[in-house]
Amino acid sequence: MRIARDGVPTIAFLTLCAGAFAFISWIPCAVMLLLLGLVLWFFRDPERSADYKDGGFYSPADGKIVEISNCCHEFTGYSVKVGIFMNVFSVHVNRTPCTGRVDFLNYVPGKKIAAFSPKASEINERNYVGLSTQWGAVMMVQIAGLVARRIVCRLRRGDVLEAGQRYGMIKLGSRVDLYMPADTVVRVKLGEKVKAGITLIGVVKG
Repeated sequence: MRIARDGVPTIAFLTLCAGAFAFISWIPCAVMLLLLGLVLWFFRDPERSADYKDGGFYSPADGKIVEISNCCHEFTGYSVKVGIFMNVFSVHVNRTPCTGRVDFLNYVPGKKIAAFSPKASEINERNYVGLSTQWGAVMMVQIAGLVARRIVCRLRRGDVLEAGQRYGMIKLGSRVDLYMPADTVVRVKLGEKVKAGITLIGVVKG
């Protein structure tokens, strides 16, 4: 099982603790092993691939669709927005929805209310990643949730990304919003479960 590199320090620490407690008492050792199992599960990073189509936008996160709306942002202009809620049991590695160049990055500190709330997009800690694509501007927003304590994004302006490429993660329950061009036809519905890099979220008309 592939493990996200962001989990390696925690996994190494728990492994050392379990090894040390093994020589002292089986109870704390068992606790450490249980925590280790939970951490390994949380940081799992399965291989993903799909038949990516031109003009298609794929889910940037595993989770459930909690919002579909129209909105406007300085980078994307008038857009179709889809919000994806990631609970603590979801795979938390985030992936690029389409091919594009990173032309907008903006980290905004904020609160940590429940990520499934629409207000979370406006007031929670969040990180914006805007892509310039041949179909128009596309943006992913990583949003910290009630439990999440760290947003990871490894991108820099000018990076060229492929559809389905890993670009970061959010530790523990969280949310990712996807902004697509205004002429996008949404292919998911509220409450639907989606998988990063696999589920088709929307397609540009034409």
